[in-house]
Amino acid sequence: MNATHDTPLPRSIPEYLERLRESLAGADPALVQDALYDAEEYLRAEMAENPGKSEAEVIASVAGSYGAPDEVADIYRDTEVKVQTALRPPAPKPRKSPWGQFFGVIAEPRTYASLFYMLLSLATGIFYFTWVVTGASLSAGLAVLIIGIPFVILFLGSVRILSLVEGRLVEVMLGERMPRRPLYASRGKPWLERIKEMFTDPRTWGTLLYMLLMMPLGIVYFTIAVTGLTLSLSLIAAPVALMLSGTVLVDGVDLASSSQPWTWPLAIGAGVALLFLTLHIARWVGTLHGMLAKHLLVKSAQYS
Repeated sequence: MNATHDTPLPRSIPEYLERLRESLAGADPALVQDALYDAEEYLRAEMAENPGKSEAEVIASVAGSYGAPDEVADIYRDTEVKVQTALRPPAPKPRKSPWGQFFGVIAEPRTYASLFYMLLSLATGIFYFTWVVTGASLSAGLAVLIIGIPFVILFLGSVRILSLVEGRLVEVMLGERMPRRPLYASRGKPWLERIKEMFTDPRTWGTLLYMLLMMPLGIVYFTIAVTGLTLSLSLIAAPVALMLSGTVLVDGVDLASSSQPWTWPLAIGAGVALLFLTLHIARWVGTLHGMLAKHLLVKSAQYS
């Protein structure tokens, strides 16, 4: 692509990144994070291959191949539309009637992905919570020692890596666009300033809060999913088993002898209704949790 010359090219990598951020104003924060990371990686690699050139010279030399900030922003916007269109599952047929909307949830692939996320969130929530509490406790305990600061930096770095892993789970299962690259590192700045930015970056503390919240949320999600599925399937299966065999033993008690046949269709109907209600709850949880993850793990990075 050819660089435009309507505006002067940036003369430094930080200036290039800031111009790129401005050109992507209004875009998805996850897309902005990916674009900034890719741009810095590319420009730093070009600097390493041309040690005798200044940043302004390198930017000018790659403007024709990589592009000026506004051109790169346009390409990322266009590519994002194409990728999201390709990855988006087929849209379900619109259902106008209330019954169609209620029962149509069973035909949506995202329903089952959200349900699986609810079941998985108990394990991930416990892991995230344990990691953060243990890391924070060790960081506080080692603060008086010389290794305290390096340990805190490593701990916060590990938390950022975990946020990327969680972001992939959220994007794949819940459909919320999340970053595919780490937060760009501003490697042109001194080490002390970069360490300071890590502590003052709102996303650092948003990520820690998210991982602490994941354990109680995971318990709630897992409980809702398991209770809803177990109860609804039990209500459906028990009358069917009674009608087929005439005997269903639970703890030595024959349910067939203690229930009336006219209640069996009611139990099946209640089970079906509860099953579809559980699927709707899974969809709602998926949408709301995706918004929470976006706000705590990504959006605050826009203001760093």
